[in-house]
Amino acid sequence: MNRIQQLPDILSNQIAAGEVVERPASVVKELVENAIDAEATVIDILVEEAGLKSIDIIDNGNGIAPEDVTLAFSRHATSKIKTKDDLFRIASLGFRGEALPSIASVSELDLTTSTGTVGTHVLLQGGVETLHESSSARKGTHVKVSNLFYNTPARLKYIKSLPTELGHITDVINRLSLAHPNISFRLVHDGKSVLRTAGNGNLKQVLSQIYGLAIAQKAKPIKLSTNDFNIQGYLVLPEISRASRQYISTIINGRYIRNFALVKAIQEGFHTLLPIGRYPIVVLQIEMDPLIVDVNVHPSKLEVRLSKEKELGQVIAQGIKDVFKKERLIPDGPESKQQTQVAPVNDQARFNFDSLISSARSYDSDTNTSSDSVQEAVEPLPDGPAIVDDLDSVIEQTVMYDNDTPDYNQTPVVEETDEGRQRQPRMAKLYPIGQMHATYILAQNEEGLFIIDQHAAQERMKYDYFKIKIGEVENNAQSLLIPLVLEFSMDEALRLTEKLERLTEIGIEIEAFGQGSFVVRSYPTWFPNENVDQIIRDIVQDVLEHPNVDVAKFREKTAIMMSCKKSIKANHYLNSEDMQRLLDDLRYADDPFTCPHGRPVVIKYSVYEMEKMFKRVM
Repeated sequence: MNRIQQLPDILSNQIAAGEVVERPASVVKELVENAIDAEATVIDILVEEAGLKSIDIIDNGNGIAPEDVTLAFSRHATSKIKTKDDLFRIASLGFRGEALPSIASVSELDLTTSTGTVGTHVLLQGGVETLHESSSARKGTHVKVSNLFYNTPARLKYIKSLPTELGHITDVINRLSLAHPNISFRLVHDGKSVLRTAGNGNLKQVLSQIYGLAIAQKAKPIKLSTNDFNIQGYLVLPEISRASRQYISTIINGRYIRNFALVKAIQEGFHTLLPIGRYPIVVLQIEMDPLIVDVNVHPSKLEVRLSKEKELGQVIAQGIKDVFKKERLIPDGPESKQQTQVAPVNDQARFNFDSLISSARSYDSDTNTSSDSVQEAVEPLPDGPAIVDDLDSVIEQTVMYDNDTPDYNQTPVVEETDEGRQRQPRMAKLYPIGQMHATYILAQNEEGLFIIDQHAAQERMKYDYFKIKIGEVENNAQSLLIPLVLEFSMDEALRLTEKLERLTEIGIEIEAFGQGSFVVRSYPTWFPNENVDQIIRDIVQDVLEHPNVDVAKFREKTAIMMSCKKSIKANHYLNSEDMQRLLDDLRYADDPFTCPHGRPVVIKYSVYEMEKMFKRVM
């Protein structure tokens, strides 16, 4: 008996389906790409229960000839390529001949197609043809996929929730819409319209329909041409950024692709224009000779190899820089943005820093450094000079002096918070000397000279404060007289609908408000009054990117973000009283030696090191 045998076609197709058909969005992608290759100008995508119940793809393309319908469901049967030479000049989206048989093998498939004359209607169940008949149909193709993965329960087990799967489908259609603005797409879920594009070739209009009018208005065109590449698209001004790379869309010869080198080139073009950890919104359509791009890398066809990848990256990076050199990159002031009016709340209830951590005081001063003038921090500061001594030497667990005179023989005292919790000082008392570059506080005590990063210091203390506030069971909320409306792309909105409960856990009352819009009716009293919309957007983005993170980790990350947003920035002058208050509060932080991002807060130069530098000791 032979131990090696040829697998049946149905089993081969089911194996191939494991790579080609990962989830309902994979089915949508493959079938819509077939419709695009068939030169369709109008494509309707109708899904029920996020595609698990049914997926209908209806197009007005060229259709399939009656004699080719059965063959189309055979493996590696395609009209896109004929010889091995065609592999080096692939101009279509599909070419492997695996999609239709793979999809049919794990579903119940109903296809009606016509080239403009007599149509054909076929039914397949698990890849086996059960009906084949002539049909009267208009020109084009209608594919209905039902009961996806009904015969592969292992794959069905790992399908996510319906909003998540619908979000993936919406993302696929968004990308295809950006890649083909000349095609009208209509996505409908359970009878409700999710996305509709005009198909008039206007890419900026598609951008508006996907991301919203406000973002489209901030988009600047880019158009580049070299001997090898033709590049066009839109760059959204750096004043609008996102916390993930998913808003960067790179399209090569009509195919949305993922390429790390091109994303890095786009980031290089935005270098110094975006805060650390922020990413731009970009759509680039790149046309090049198919000879220098290899799309036959993976069945999903998202990855490509470029023979002139480095040159393309340089062109993109320089082109983006050239666009922004011509722009006046001054963001709109607060008065031109939507103003939110909140119900009056007690200021002490909003920022009762003294009773909690004494860490988030607004620093009032005599020299134009009132709390109203403190600009919110939006990014971590660059690392300071190298640490010249072990920070552990700064720690003095028991010594605290109960007045400002440098009398080092006084009795240590222990501070008690309003909650009755005793807080031991983590470091010796410091006495400010002054500021350097309005960024670093110079201080001293008997041990030597200390340099403190004022932003990192306050960030650490406010992190301690927000960590406590976010973890409180009962959060005081402030209601908005005029609710704050936030717009999201449809795929984000669909995924957000199942994460609203998590946002409620930290006191953000948010609910769906129309297509792609959400209304915020209240947020915690400890939120700052400025940039609330951006803070909530960042929190939402974190929820969407890390859907499985536990509540404790989510609150931790939120506390870090809030502490950075609310801390004083570099180039902010403090008077002596402000500096002393900041240093005193820093002593009682849970960890005064590093900020929440791990950067050092305090650097010490001992007396011995100072004397050695000045050759007072040899």
